[in-house]
Amino acid sequence: MEEVAGWLAESRLAKVIFNAWRPSMNERPRIALIHATTVAMEPIQAAFAAGWPEAEVINILDDSLTPDRAKSAGLAPEMYPRFLSLTRYAIDHGADGILFTCSAFGEAIEAAAREVAIPVLKPNEAMFEAALTAGARLGMVATFGPAMQSMQAEFAQAACGCRPPPVLRAVLAEGAMQALRRADVEGHNVRVAAAAESLRDVDAIMLAHFSTSRALKAVQARVAVPILTSPDAAVAKLRARIEC
Repeated sequence: MEEVAGWLAESRLAKVIFNAWRPSMNERPRIALIHATTVAMEPIQAAFAAGWPEAEVINILDDSLTPDRAKSAGLAPEMYPRFLSLTRYAIDHGADGILFTCSAFGEAIEAAAREVAIPVLKPNEAMFEAALTAGARLGMVATFGPAMQSMQAEFAQAACGCRPPPVLRAVLAEGAMQALRRADVEGHNVRVAAAAESLRDVDAIMLAHFSTSRALKAVQARVAVPILTSPDAAVAKLRARIEC
């Protein structure tokens, strides 16, 4: 089997064939989760345990991505090859599907996805799809400021065919991410809930990042509209694409 795998790896076309063939070799699909921060890991693990326990989940962490992203207002060109390298690394280690869990790198993830044959999902695309069915006035609470502009652009792209176009109001829960990094989960949740409460006259509220989903119950206790999180939606969409 190792000799076959080595031969197939010699060309990109062979890799495509191998990737299409591999699921029949393993009853459990292998899903690579690629993280830019450790705080995203627990929520997505819980979502897989609840929504797709049959999947074999592997974790790939590059915790230099988040501080490097924060150094510039936009997504720096040198980020793109890094995401392609991470994607190819996951495929070389048997991934049948890939889910990125950090919201600040949408364009780099899209570029990497175009180069490979297996499903590659951005963190929030499934949540955005669900939000567009919830109403035309939508709110979003973020905890990582550098991600907000790219997420708003991704949402606008997802909503480009909607008539009338939805209105998105995004707010930053100041200090929430810093609290979470200090392991102050309650402080994080309180700040996210307060930011959500400031969003008036919306039909639904999205919690922007995988890590923000920890605040779901706290937010639900303070607002009456539906609250959407990305991990559960992402698991459901990736499962549908792998098992179709």
